[in-house]
Amino acid sequence: MRLGYHTGYWSAGPPRGALEAVLEAERLGFDSVWTAEAYGSDALTPLAWWGARTSTIRLGTAIAQLSARTPTAAAMAALTLDHLSGGRFTLGLGASGPQVVEGWYGQPYTRPLARTREYVAIVREVLAREAPVTFDGAFYPLPLREGGTGLGKPLRSTVHPLRADLPIHLAAEGPKNVALAAEIADGWLPLFYSPRMDATYRELLADGFARRAPSHPGRGPRPVEEFEVSATVPVVVHDDAERAADAVRPFIALYAGGMGAKGANFHRDVLARLGYGDACDEIQSLYLAGRREEAAAAVPLELVQDIALVGPPDAIRSGLAAWRQTAVTTLLVQADPASLALLAETLDGGPAPAS
Repeated sequence: MRLGYHTGYWSAGPPRGALEAVLEAERLGFDSVWTAEAYGSDALTPLAWWGARTSTIRLGTAIAQLSARTPTAAAMAALTLDHLSGGRFTLGLGASGPQVVEGWYGQPYTRPLARTREYVAIVREVLAREAPVTFDGAFYPLPLREGGTGLGKPLRSTVHPLRADLPIHLAAEGPKNVALAAEIADGWLPLFYSPRMDATYRELLADGFARRAPSHPGRGPRPVEEFEVSATVPVVVHDDAERAADAVRPFIALYAGGMGAKGANFHRDVLARLGYGDACDEIQSLYLAGRREEAAAAVPLELVQDIALVGPPDAIRSGLAAWRQTAVTTLLVQADPASLALLAETLDGGPAPAS
């Protein structure tokens, strides 16, 4: 199981020490570094800016939102970053949720799975560059069929992609979406993965793999054997497990309570499937009432320990053993940048590389 570093969302401005953390992750031998976007900073610009200072670490978006750009624009960004990084880019995509898609991007959130399927298909057509891109879809018709001048024509990318099979990963939480990732993508980006749910996730992935179209040489999806599962996992090393959990509780409260409307919060549903439905109801009620500190305090220690690695180094090493038995191929660490060396030592069980 490889290690990756997740820079997370920006708050009011750029995260402090992000560049130093990215460089440290590469020095420590981390496999990849990932950026995020919500409704503030975008995921591509910081990745290009920080990634320009690196030479070996893989660069990924976790996630670039579908509604933030058209499929062809996403493909353009992907092939551009792949060229500039020497073939180190992974395009991580996700549908986000109705509050952001309809409230921020002004687009409908209807049929997100069908929309995702069309989106990925078009990105792959652009990267394949075998012919001018046309697509007879319900969401992304190319050329435009209605409402335009009628002068649109099929086009082929002027730039030749460095890799026609540039990897595409999908963020997914619901069962059908997880299976879709296994069917059409090269990897899955789960949030709130828990080793306790590993058997269920393996079944969902197997369902998707069974529907996977045969691979074509030089273009995705890649063989099932190369499929990646890169799970975002908060990691906090502290002698007191409760104190360590306190660093993660606001993150969980935000997702369970504030990242989605009541009755339409996919993050909350994942935690409910873990058995924390009642706790999530309380967290959401407090969060939506503006009582955020109380919402965070209502997150049980057991929930934190299910989806994160927190506590003394020995406890984290012990907990990591369960993660190594899962379908997860890369642990995307969310952590204090200053503690990356300690985390690498703790997670790998040996000393960090010397400067």
